[in-house]
Amino acid sequence: MPARVNDEKCEGCETCVDECPVEAISMNDDGIAVIDEDECIDCEACVDVCPNDAISMV
Repeated sequence: MPARVNDEKCEGCETCVDECPVEAISMNDDGIAVIDEDECIDCEACVDVCPNDAISMV
């Protein structure tokens, strides 16, 4: 199952973008992380580095 971003917790720090080994995370126009579910490999690297606990595995 791919990771999901809680829009209310994401502060747009982009830490997850840099950590994703398959570049499945980008930032939307509002500065919120967006995960491409088709590209996500469920490695949980983004979950581990998010300082706001805004990303979780579904």
